[in-house]
Amino acid sequence: MVSEVIDRNDRFRGILDRLATKSIDDYYNPYRLFEWPDRLPEDMWWMSPELTTTYGTEWAEKLTPQQLHTLSKHESINFYSLNVHGIRELLIEVVARIHTAGFETPSEFFHHFIGEENEHMWFFAEFCLRYGKKIYKQPAGGAEVAGSSAKVQSLLVFTRILIFEELVDHFNSLMAEDERLHETIRGINRIHHQDESRHIAFGRELVGLLHQDLKETATEQELDEISSYLRRYLKHSFDSLYHPQVYRDAGLENPHELRRSLMESPARAEAELRTFRKTAKFLEKTGLIR
Repeated sequence: MVSEVIDRNDRFRGILDRLATKSIDDYYNPYRLFEWPDRLPEDMWWMSPELTTTYGTEWAEKLTPQQLHTLSKHESINFYSLNVHGIRELLIEVVARIHTAGFETPSEFFHHFIGEENEHMWFFAEFCLRYGKKIYKQPAGGAEVAGSSAKVQSLLVFTRILIFEELVDHFNSLMAEDERLHETIRGINRIHHQDESRHIAFGRELVGLLHQDLKETATEQELDEISSYLRRYLKHSFDSLYHPQVYRDAGLENPHELRRSLMESPARAEAELRTFRKTAKFLEKTGLIR
């Protein structure tokens, strides 16, 4: 059983204890922490330009500075919208497993995880609704779980959560330190990065143990299918940053054609490699991606 693999791992239990203690020590009240200005300046970057979908493409030269600033505003709203949707999914999955057979040991940390992620979802949604007047819809597909066994489903669920967290943390860590951004934007990225560093450390350990347990009984075909699924999910996760409604809201013409042009740009592939560099290295090292 998964619980036996986790229970007999003293290293994992020690990590859980340290992360739970840090969650308590770092606790903050998000409803009092943030100051929300009535408006944010329109003539500045809302997302680090290096993280925008036009960076490194011909469109970064074609568009005016004001158009690029406006686009960065809507891309930032889309990014935080993806956080809202991603957090909702991971909360559903973690709540379904807390205090259930096989997950007894991490359940105490799950309580910290659930509480922190719920608060993250609140402040990301608050930003979207205050400054964008909307939460962008998430593109369909990408999350269907291959395989029917509970072990495969749990492994893929927690690997998806890890991929999502590492993607957003790549953006958070850069924007938290970017002085070109408004302090409100830097602040929500900074506090999210602080919490996500714990969640990623936890996720990597748990995914490693779930994979170790599955390998004892899985066939080569099952392991190949898991690898293929995760490759597709990595691509889907990054593709979700390229949203035609974002380009339309930014006032750009032919948004679907623009998306297609940006997706076909060499810059897109380079950006995905940068974003998932650490993630891909971990997944390959563990053997999850073959």
